[in-house]
Amino acid sequence: MNRVVFLLVPGLHLLDLAGPAQVFSTAADTGLPYRLAYTADRPGGGAAADGREDVPTAQGLPLRAPAAWPDLTPADLVVVPGWRWADGAPHAPPVSADAARRLAAHHAAGGAVASVCAGAFALAHAGLLDGRRCTTHHELQDALARRHPRATVVRDVLYVTDGRVITSAGIASGIDLALHLVAARHGPGAAARVARAMVVYARRNGDQPQAGAMLRHRAHLSDAVHRAQDLIDSCYTRPLPLHRLAAAAGVSERTLTRRFAAATGRTPLRYQQELRLEHAEHLIGQGATADAAARAAGFTDARMLRRLRARA
Repeated sequence: MNRVVFLLVPGLHLLDLAGPAQVFSTAADTGLPYRLAYTADRPGGGAAADGREDVPTAQGLPLRAPAAWPDLTPADLVVVPGWRWADGAPHAPPVSADAARRLAAHHAAGGAVASVCAGAFALAHAGLLDGRRCTTHHELQDALARRHPRATVVRDVLYVTDGRVITSAGIASGIDLALHLVAARHGPGAAARVARAMVVYARRNGDQPQAGAMLRHRAHLSDAVHRAQDLIDSCYTRPLPLHRLAAAAGVSERTLTRRFAAATGRTPLRYQQELRLEHAEHLIGQGATADAAARAAGFTDARMLRRLRARA
């Protein structure tokens, strides 16, 4: 994903847009190769003389964006933020016929698409959720399942990845989705740096099958433990003796062990193993063998990976 293109629809929620946009913008500030672009989709509307359209938002602040789509490549990600709905369901059709066609064509060409909240209805309108697992805001799950019976709606999760189609629950979960995509491409350490810059340490409760361990265990205020986690996040595939972690945290080994357990409920080694397991699971999901995934994640062989997967 070299470019992230946001499709702006009337009535969109600002946080649905601003949350993931901030993640990718902050990632770019850290040196990662992201560029942001925006395109307005106002079915029945018309562009101004400068080729831009004003898009009303649910919060009353209008946004002005180009009406023309950029030339997309398979390396680009298109994100559809959610919008205000009425009576438990979004208005239909959620996007213009042209936008639906472009979403489908981008995915068919090898590109990735993502949605936040009601944006899942736009992907469904484009035919991209047929035969796929997906999710949306908990208040819209019934409507999505009813309107699009060929989609498999996964309930009460933050986000779902099915190939190159990623859907999220709504509002702040767009941040979780974007951090997941950064972690999947650049590793949990990169995503942790972005999360810390955004002061995002905790994830919400609930069944989170794709949740990152680095964020699940950041809901604490111990600077020493955060410093140790930063080191683990950045090089979790390599051996990290306790004395090195303690030196990075600026405390003794005994103090770090005690504080780490109090803050996260696990030892530093267990935390590192969870990061390795999560990375290995991602690689296996992408088609890697257990042996190859184990080596890439830092395990000496696949036996420990198999034991951890069985325990999980």
